[in-house]
Amino acid sequence: MIEVEGLTVRFGGVVSLSDVTVTFPSGICGLIGPNGAGKTTFFNVLSGFVTPASGSIRADGVELLSLPDFKRARWGVRRTFQTEQAIEGLSVFDNVATVYEHTARGGGGAARKAAVDEALEFVGLTEVADDLVRTLPAKERRFIEMARAVVGQPRLVLLDEPGAGLPDEETAQLSAIIRGIPERTGATVILVDHDMELVQACCEWSAVLDFGRLLAAGPTAEVLADEKVLAAYLGGDEALEDTHS
Repeated sequence: MIEVEGLTVRFGGVVSLSDVTVTFPSGICGLIGPNGAGKTTFFNVLSGFVTPASGSIRADGVELLSLPDFKRARWGVRRTFQTEQAIEGLSVFDNVATVYEHTARGGGGAARKAAVDEALEFVGLTEVADDLVRTLPAKERRFIEMARAVVGQPRLVLLDEPGAGLPDEETAQLSAIIRGIPERTGATVILVDHDMELVQACCEWSAVLDFGRLLAAGPTAEVLADEKVLAAYLGGDEALEDTHS
């Protein structure tokens, strides 16, 4: 459970998040909204890249804002980004191992190998573990980001548009991976994506941001049927119907 209270972020005279108060339940939650709504800013606050003007964020009883970014990572915050972060000149295994080494809360070489092997098996990359990242197609590169997000002992996994650019068949594979994260790790997952089919497939609960304010929150089906959400994000009933086609 992630409890957010009174979260406000300002960049000069621009208010990116305005007094956001919301509780994300355990499991997989969606965070949606139009471009510029504040979704990535929210992830940046959780990750420790942005310091808010005010507010608090408690995750399983821990005040995340009191921890520096590296301690949040060791506590269990994981993050993917809209742009790939994998190092092209390293192997798939070494890319995932690098994250493990920076976030592990104990364990030597054997524990490192076991954790990385398990993460690669979970996302289906065992057969390319020794391949250099730069030799791989888009799907495998995207799935490396997922392996980096689940390696070790994550408690909060933040997925920022993980399905961007993937065709339907590969998005379906990604969806299965996302849905398996809570059962495998026990982590809470927050998914940001503009693909409403992916959000609906993965998230029983969602929150909507619009111009930095919380517009709606609750069961995903109810949120997507909310008139305020239709007007601000989905563009009306026709657009919502498109998400079910």
